[in-house]
Amino acid sequence: MNAKGYLANIRNDLPASIVVFFVAMPLCLGIALASGAPLFAGIIAGIVGGMVVGMASGSPLGVSGPAAGLAVIVLAAINTLGWEPFLLAVIIAGILQVIMGYLRMGIIAYYFPTSVIKGMLTGIGVIIILKQIPHALGYDSDYEGDLSFQTAGEGNTFSNLENAFEALTPGALLISVISLFILVLWDAVLVKRHKIFGLIQGPVVVVVCGILLNQLFQEGVLPFSLTKDQLVNIPVASTVGNFFGQFSLPDFSHLSNINIYFTAVVLALIASLETLLCVEATDKLDPFKRITPTNRELKAQGLGNIISGFIGGLPITQVIVRSSTNITFGGRTKASTILHGFFLLLSALTIPHIINMIPLASLACILFVVGYKLAKPALFTAMYRLGWDQFIPFIATVIGIVFTDLLKGIAIGMAVSIFYILRSHYRNAYDFHKSKVNGRDIYKIMLAEEVSFLNKGSVLQTINQIPPGSEVVIDGSKSKVIDHDVIEIIRDFTVNAASTDISVQVLNIPGMDGLHEKKSINN
Repeated sequence: MNAKGYLANIRNDLPASIVVFFVAMPLCLGIALASGAPLFAGIIAGIVGGMVVGMASGSPLGVSGPAAGLAVIVLAAINTLGWEPFLLAVIIAGILQVIMGYLRMGIIAYYFPTSVIKGMLTGIGVIIILKQIPHALGYDSDYEGDLSFQTAGEGNTFSNLENAFEALTPGALLISVISLFILVLWDAVLVKRHKIFGLIQGPVVVVVCGILLNQLFQEGVLPFSLTKDQLVNIPVASTVGNFFGQFSLPDFSHLSNINIYFTAVVLALIASLETLLCVEATDKLDPFKRITPTNRELKAQGLGNIISGFIGGLPITQVIVRSSTNITFGGRTKASTILHGFFLLLSALTIPHIINMIPLASLACILFVVGYKLAKPALFTAMYRLGWDQFIPFIATVIGIVFTDLLKGIAIGMAVSIFYILRSHYRNAYDFHKSKVNGRDIYKIMLAEEVSFLNKGSVLQTINQIPPGSEVVIDGSKSKVIDHDVIEIIRDFTVNAASTDISVQVLNIPGMDGLHEKKSINN
């Protein structure tokens, strides 16, 4: 798309980019905290993910930045290698991703069934809602952006919910109630009544309202208060020099350390897989149904990780929470992604004090909307109507994500989906018809287009059930591939037919074309 196209959509992209910026800021900080990295490393990754990857990518709506799925790996790697050597691993991981893009490995994205991708989106929607309830109630022990069932210490998603209700903060609850009221009113009533409300996004009003309420708390106008942990907490630099002093450089003296390369390979593989899954999911959410070039996306992610590693940032992937927020609030082109990265940079440089006045409860309510849009009850009904072979893998993916994490949940969904694929393949190896001519049973077995060794048991079971004295026609005229094991079964059947007075005619099967056996035990 040219500059004119981006300008034509700026009235949609600009408000969406502001909302994504508000959501991305605490996520970047939370993931950096969980990764054991400097907090500013998360901001750097968000800036690079928005501006660099956004410009290099072919994804119109995908938003990149630090990802929760890598937090455990990053934490372990930093503890083992140290921070500056770890940045070297990030650079090498980026180089590997660029190579993967040139090797056209982006095709991996197309091998995930739709039921699993929809389950992934729905599961993330459910987990967003569950994870944000504590923040909305003022209980912020779990870091922003966490998508794993297990949390810090001995807790998990559901124990955090219980603790949140026990440790409820009235000030956070008041902000959440008002924020949800604004969001529902804005979307259901105000936007439909006047165009002006379509130009200003409800989440922006929610954030401003949250800042004002927090100020009223601090000045004693309202009898509530919020702690520092219940607000965004971006590092504050007193001067421009101090700001740039928060950037780090990689330690190239560790190039001979084999652990650097092992970490780089793990980062490249997992980051690429998460990105490709997010690309597939984002394309399904895109109202214009555009297709992202996945090989280009791998190259863009690789470039982003190279730059992020060079300047002290966390590793980057395309992230479904930010991407779906972008889509939910009207993003049209990748200008919204680029602008959100620019806003991250500008705010960290110029107005960190104002950003640190935003209550996490306000942002939690924005994410409630995103979560609901991803996990609408109507989607469950729609998937159920498609049949068990679609619904069960869908539900398995949702449950897997909620009770484990993103990648494990997808693995569970894929395993269930593969079971149904194999089951369908097993059942659909052939058509089986029975007729009667002159008092003699005639059976016709029409083999499918592709008959693999997986169909061996099904074919054997069927031909073993044909009664004595029958006539059988086995026709492979529709088949392009018939596995050797299946041909062997058919050949053995024609030989053994002599003992059961079965007449067998074989058509269009390699090595057996036209074979006709008619023998009787009385011969």
